[in-house]
Amino acid sequence: MTDRLVIRRPDDWHVHLRDGDMLRAVAGYTASVFARAIVMPNLAPPVTTIAAAEAYRTRILAAVPSGGGFTPLMTCYLTDAADPDEIARGFESGVFAACKLYPANATTNSAQGVTNIRNIRVALERMQRIGMPLLVHGEVTDPSVDVFDREAVFIERVFAPLLRDFSELRAVFEHITTAEAADFVRDEPDRLAATITPHHLAINRNAMFDGGIRPHAYCLPVAKRERHRLAIRRAATSGNPKFFIGTDSAPHAAHAKESACGCAGIFNAPHALESYATAFDEEGALDKLEGFASEHGSRYYRLPLNAGTVTLERGETAVPDALPAGGTAIVPFHAGETLGWRLLD
Repeated sequence: MTDRLVIRRPDDWHVHLRDGDMLRAVAGYTASVFARAIVMPNLAPPVTTIAAAEAYRTRILAAVPSGGGFTPLMTCYLTDAADPDEIARGFESGVFAACKLYPANATTNSAQGVTNIRNIRVALERMQRIGMPLLVHGEVTDPSVDVFDREAVFIERVFAPLLRDFSELRAVFEHITTAEAADFVRDEPDRLAATITPHHLAINRNAMFDGGIRPHAYCLPVAKRERHRLAIRRAATSGNPKFFIGTDSAPHAAHAKESACGCAGIFNAPHALESYATAFDEEGALDKLEGFASEHGSRYYRLPLNAGTVTLERGETAVPDALPAGGTAIVPFHAGETLGWRLLD
């Protein structure tokens, strides 16, 4: 049995760092572990221009401890009025690593997202031409579709036709939650990849209703049935290079989660790697963790592998009930639990 694991320093290919006081409170958790992170652009207002991305990157770097060698990778929020020239300039100058597709009103700060794929066809054609990845929040927002079915319906109605129409477009199916999504990514050509969160490996939808409403287990896309969790675990631990880390760590103040209309999002950054290690250990796949955490994403994004390493050791990690954050508190994923792996300094 492996009790100590040294892996190449990982990257987080999907994270929400927020802004202002919350940014200053949470950015260090990501920067202390991950060498790079794809930063989501769903601020208010969203990041839609090169200037906005550069300014946000400056604020992020000011919020993280110096000397850690952390690189935020910025993304462009797609709207119905997305400017293909601005997108291309941002990608070719190294400011934008990718564009993010939020279906309008699908999740936090997505009201200005895309109302119909037809509205961004010109932008997608340009992205396809220059090799720029499209990052996809894959859910329909049709209120007649059950919330637990919205990812699978998105594949059928939107994503599969999109990939047929844009046969060379590179895309990442973000935070997949269903067996249908895992199969779709596996069976498509290598231009399609997927990120997987630690919480979707650890919980199914019962977690939201364990003895009452559990708002800190609520995220979008929501956790699904147990068969889907197991399918996601098989994908993550398979060694298939199309699957890699994307924590989707999404902090909200505790009072905003514990309200009459609680926010969607799970804050997992403080112990994300330990959570992944626990899941991989349970699946007998610790030998696959380095690829998933530190190699597959880099290769998909055509970036060099990181030079440094991190060390995980079998042992207890007690997760606190809450963490301070800019005058408020955040409840982290696994709050009050003890994980079976710890990350050494």
